[in-house]
Amino acid sequence: MSKALARLCSTAGHVSYRRIPAGLRLQSRSLSNVQQPFQPERPSQPDSRPPYRGDFKKRKPPSAQSLQELAEGLNARFKPLNFPPELAARILTHATHSNAYYFNSNRLSFIGRRVLQSYLLMFVHQSPALRPDHDYEMIMERTLNTRVLGRHVAPAWEFGELIKWRPVTVGPLAHRPADDDIKRFIATLDPSTASTVGVHKVHGTSVEALVGGVFHQFGGAIAHRLFHTRMLPHLLLPGQSEGLHDAFHEDAHNIYLRMGGRLGDLAAPARQNTATSEV
Repeated sequence: MSKALARLCSTAGHVSYRRIPAGLRLQSRSLSNVQQPFQPERPSQPDSRPPYRGDFKKRKPPSAQSLQELAEGLNARFKPLNFPPELAARILTHATHSNAYYFNSNRLSFIGRRVLQSYLLMFVHQSPALRPDHDYEMIMERTLNTRVLGRHVAPAWEFGELIKWRPVTVGPLAHRPADDDIKRFIATLDPSTASTVGVHKVHGTSVEALVGGVFHQFGGAIAHRLFHTRMLPHLLLPGQSEGLHDAFHEDAHNIYLRMGGRLGDLAAPARQNTATSEV
């Protein structure tokens, strides 16, 4: 038996395990395990990443009063819409803020980007100014880039007074001021410096979240009217490399006027639908 087992082990690299007699399989398996060289376990490497400092679960949720203040800020800017406090907090709280554990704009900004792209492409596609050589992707990128929205739309909406976020601690904010002074400090920065600390990116994300929140809460008709009367007019930048293509400015302005202009009633579609259903 021992000679047969030794012969099988010497030819283990050439003989299939199934061809070994059933009575010797267990012995050959045990012997093959014994012959393996001992490999000591390697000590676990320490994690070189810095420890996570943001223990959000220990932070207190925002107060009902602070949520109501955010809602009132949006209600004043987009009359006659009435934003729920929780929705306003999701729109205006960036992921960098300490309250992001409870409310943040990530999901709504994703929805808002898709909604804006759909509205812009529908507008461009039906415009008589469209030519075969127009590049849809280029038009969309120039018009709806997040930083473009932060540079031109957010200031028109005075969003800087409402958005909750924490700027990076580099450059002019290496010694970051207290939370109460951040907004006033950022307001004094020139546009090039503001871009380096993420102001335009954060503000543009909040603009996208606002559109996503309006679409979610009030419906597509109101979001569409908001796009043409409150947003697209601020993206008509003749002769600049960003903003809506110059060929579509006239059509955008005509739609803006037909929908009532800057003071047009955002809730008009909802009222019309209600009146029609009552009849």
